Amino acid sequence: MFFLQTTSSGVSLVLFIGTAGMVLLTVGLIIFIIMHQRRVLRFHKQIQQMEQDQQKILLNASIKLQEEERQRLAADLHDDAGPLLATVRLYLNENLVNQDKATQLQSIFQARQIVDDTIQLIRNISHSLMPPTLKNFGLESAINDLFQKISGSGTISATCRFHEYALRLKEDKELVVFRVVQELINNILKHSNSSFIHLTQNVHLNMFYLRIHHDGRGIVQSDFDKLNKSNVGLGLKNIMSRMRLIQGNINFEKDISQTYYKVTIELPKDEPYGL
Repeated sequence: MFFLQTTSSGVSLVLFIGTAGMVLLTVGLIIFIIMHQRRVLRFHKQIQQMEQDQQKILLNASIKLQEEERQRLAADLHDDAGPLLATVRLYLNENLVNQDKATQLQSIFQARQIVDDTIQLIRNISHSLMPPTLKNFGLESAINDLFQKISGSGTISATCRFHEYALRLKEDKELVVFRVVQELINNILKHSNSSFIHLTQNVHLNMFYLRIHHDGRGIVQSDFDKLNKSNVGLGLKNIMSRMRLIQGNINFEKDISQTYYKVTIELPKDEPYGL
C-alpha cells in the first residue's frame, strides 16, 4: 500500500514538473514571438523612415533643380534680353521723327539688327528648354545629334545606335530621358577621362532600355546610392529624381571584363507617340 502511494506521488510530481516545463516553454515561446515581432516592426519602421528620408532627398533635389533652371532662365532674360530691348528703345525714341531721313533709316536698321539678335537669344533659350531636334524628330535624332557634336570635337569617340525605336515614347518621357543622358554624358566628359562613349537602345518585352558604355573612371550602384544619400552629387540626385518621375530605374555597374563601366536606363514602355 505504501509503495502504491509513493508511486502515485512520484507520478504526480513528474506530471507537475512536465506540465510546468510545458507552460514555461510555451510562455518562453510566446515571449520570443512577441520580441521577434517587435524587432520586425522596428526594422520595418526603420526601413520606412529610410525610404521617407530618401524621398525627401530626391524631392529636395528635384525642387533645387527646377529652381536653378528658373533662375538661369530669369538671368538669361534679365541680363541678355533686357539690355537688348532697352537699346532698341533708345534707337526708337520720340526724337526719331525730328531727325533727318538718313539718320532715321540708320536708327531703324540698327534697331532691327538688335531685334533680330533678341529673337535669336530667345530662340536659344527656348531650345535649351526643349531642343527642337527632340521635339520635331524624337529622342533618337536628338541623341544622335548630341553624340555627333561630341565626337566632332576630336577628343573622344562618341557613338550611338538605336535598335528598336520605330515607335517613340511620349514627348514628356523623351525629354526626361534626354536630360538624364545629357547629365550622364556631362559627368563622363568631366570626370572619367574616357577614350570612348557608346550608347545602345533596345526594347525587351514591355521595357525600354538605354545603355551607356565608357572606358574611363566610373561608379557602381553602391557608389551611386551613397552619393544619393549624401549632401554631394546633386547631378546624380537630379538624375534619380527625373527617373522617379517616369517610373524608371537606373543602374551603374562595371562590366564583367572589368574593362569598362556601364549605365543602364530602364523604364516601362507606354502608348506609342507620333510617327
